[in-house]
Amino acid sequence: MLKKILIGLGVVFALLLIAISLQPATFHVERSISISAPPEAAFAQVNDFHAWHAWSPWEKMDPAMKRTFDGAPAGVGAKYAWVGNNDVGEGRMTIEESSPTKIAIKLEFLKPFEATNTATFTFTKTGEGTKTTWAMDGNNNFFSKAMSLVMNMDKMIGPDFERGLAGIKTAAEAAARAAPTAAPAP
Repeated sequence: MLKKILIGLGVVFALLLIAISLQPATFHVERSISISAPPEAAFAQVNDFHAWHAWSPWEKMDPAMKRTFDGAPAGVGAKYAWVGNNDVGEGRMTIEESSPTKIAIKLEFLKPFEATNTATFTFTKTGEGTKTTWAMDGNNNFFSKAMSLVMNMDKMIGPDFERGLAGIKTAAEAAARAAPTAAPAP
């Protein structure tokens, strides 16, 4: 009887290992929003880490988190690090690419788990203003693959992206309204 139980447990364990190994090696989470402001107004909210406190959903999860800024004041080379409660953990970001249409950020999580991902923001001019897209891409190691059996990265991170994009929209539209308008040409 014990032998049958052990064989059964071995089969279940083997099936679990197979299921984990068949999970995707990478993940992609993406959300977009339409903003009634020019692309440069949305771009400015993301390109300067000092502006993130106005819209980042994680800033609101732990207002007492410790933040440090380093490197360039904005754009390529700008760095932002944080240490917070269990909801936000610890990590750092570095802007590695910055153009009027795209910002790419190296996102390094240190606690509660280690991971390095890429966050990308794109700004596309539309007839009504700007389509802003926030995406995150990363690799799934064995542990991440195992966690994906019970947790969906898109459902876990997507709502935070939606809240963040809504905050970018509010900040960019307010900045666009406050900006002086050019006088019409004579």
